[in-house]
Amino acid sequence: MKLGLLLRLFTPICMLLRVLLCATKILAQAGPPFQTDDPVPVDYGHYEFYVFGGVDGTPAELDSTGPAFEFNWGALPRLQLHAILPWGTVNPTNNPVYAPGGVGPSAVGLTDTELGAKIAWITEGRYRPQIGTFTMFEMPTGNYSEGLGVGRVWYKLPVWAYKQLGTWGVDGGAGYTVVHQIGYRSFPYGGFLVQKNVNGRLDASIEVFSHAREGFATAQTEASTLIDAGFAYHFKSPGLQLLLAYGHSVAGQTENYVYLGLYKTWGKNKGTKGKSVADAMQH
Repeated sequence: MKLGLLLRLFTPICMLLRVLLCATKILAQAGPPFQTDDPVPVDYGHYEFYVFGGVDGTPAELDSTGPAFEFNWGALPRLQLHAILPWGTVNPTNNPVYAPGGVGPSAVGLTDTELGAKIAWITEGRYRPQIGTFTMFEMPTGNYSEGLGVGRVWYKLPVWAYKQLGTWGVDGGAGYTVVHQIGYRSFPYGGFLVQKNVNGRLDASIEVFSHAREGFATAQTEASTLIDAGFAYHFKSPGLQLLLAYGHSVAGQTENYVYLGLYKTWGKNKGTKGKSVADAMQH
């Protein structure tokens, strides 16, 4: 990647870090509804379920997801198994300005199914962050000829880190998507997220997320950096949350990101993942 592109991708991250130094009590949680994830697997013997929908679009193409169903299982200590079964749409604009990208008919149907494993390789210590990987295998269940899938297996290979710093908790990392298909590109991406507990039921969050260009067969035909903001609302029913996030590009190609979903977690002693930093300090 050229030096100029790297600067465009990560300068907004540095700006956001300065702003966030004024914040206070943060929650140590990433993942849905955000694009940045964390290295914290679901607790052993616990489960997570999401039903969600979303939009990620540019002037070249508008792609939507939903309904989609995500399931995570704490299969072993430090190991989470993961699956997403998604339906969605592709809606090229057919604007000649973006050719050869953004060309073709619209389609709706099953898209590529995601399978993965999150592993916490290094647990958090007094001076070290928790570090983990979240390898994902994208299975070619979507129709490639209609633009609903890549047509072969492709991979996401991120490394995420988390560190508690007093009343602070931060998540961030970077990864590389590996795609070997005509019209697609392998590309790097990265993100940084913080979260603040507003009150007993509401967590507000903000992230910055960047990716390089993904290929003419995708909506993201050029690199982009987005700032996303959202919240998690905790219902009275234990382990049930409403998740919402919206983001817009601040550098690179114009891009919009939306996520709306319901989240449920259960299992013995449930509720440990995503607890506040203040609560974590008491254990």
